[in-house]
Amino acid sequence: MSASTDPTGTSRWLRLGQHALLGVLALVCGVRAVADGAHPVAEVGALALFVGWYSVGPRVARSGRGGTGWFVGLVALWALLVLVSPENVWLAFPLWLLAGHVLPLLPAVIVSLVVFVVVALEPVRHTGEASFAAIIGPLIGMVVALGISKAQQALVRDGIERQRLITSLYAAQEESAALTDELARVQRAEGASSERTRLSRDIHDGIAQGFSSIVLLARAARTEQDPDRVRELLAHLEDGATRGLEESRRVVAALAPADLDEGSLTGAVRRVTERFAQESDTTAEVRVADALPPLPTSAEVTLLRCVQGALANVRTHADADRVVVTLGRTHETVRVDVVDDGRGFDADAWWLRTARRRAMAATG
Repeated sequence: MSASTDPTGTSRWLRLGQHALLGVLALVCGVRAVADGAHPVAEVGALALFVGWYSVGPRVARSGRGGTGWFVGLVALWALLVLVSPENVWLAFPLWLLAGHVLPLLPAVIVSLVVFVVVALEPVRHTGEASFAAIIGPLIGMVVALGISKAQQALVRDGIERQRLITSLYAAQEESAALTDELARVQRAEGASSERTRLSRDIHDGIAQGFSSIVLLARAARTEQDPDRVRELLAHLEDGATRGLEESRRVVAALAPADLDEGSLTGAVRRVTERFAQESDTTAEVRVADALPPLPTSAEVTLLRCVQGALANVRTHADADRVVVTLGRTHETVRVDVVDDGRGFDADAWWLRTARRRAMAATG
């Protein structure tokens, strides 16, 4: 298992531990073998050959080819070391660790048993005696080494699978987000299409029909000679225009302003006020007292229309230098104030004129 395939890095640290173990055991075996009477040149030469061949292992593992042949050669060099000195049997433990990594389970067990037989028989070859400890100790070491190597492989496989699942989860989340965005886009497109259909139906069935009646009445009034008939036609014209105006207002009121399509009521009021300031060269400010409660779309449309109408009046009549638009709340109600420093008008006189016009209309 290469380091690049282990996303957790655990395999790398375990391999470093195995390399360190083999280096320490090689040093101990060399010292004990020379102290036990082995020829120094033969021991050092055989150890150098063994360690050199072992160092080729990482490159062979990365290439993915020849791992079995490399391990068989390493076992043969170890057997040569054992012939030089029985102290070199201690290097059997790293071989058992490597067997679990390099070979499948059954071949690893077979090769490990062969190494175990050599380790168990080596004392007999030199002393002619066998002991229980000389057999049980290496047997336990072999089982533990094989177990550690196979557990390490399972750990690395689990890490790779976990990383694959995490990657798949991220990919699924990204795909889900993309599908959600696409669904929202389709829903917006369907909503816009439905709104256009409704508008075209309302305009065709209501406003357009009213305009057609007005055109016909106007043509008839233009050619009519009887003054009474003309007045009657003009009355019909006024009535049709009034109904058309009411229908237009109804259709417009059902539409949400474009500014509300881009965010909240507060943002829409800020954008409307900023445009007013730019177009009228007037200093405008928006104040939001507190966080506004959630409002239905119809209420937001009404409030925004009020702000737009008030700002239009300021531009047309007030001749103001500064305007302040305030959005505030009182319990569950929302209030909009538009205050300017313009010239204003006489409210009492306006109410008086309005009352007079209504009285004249009622009596006439």
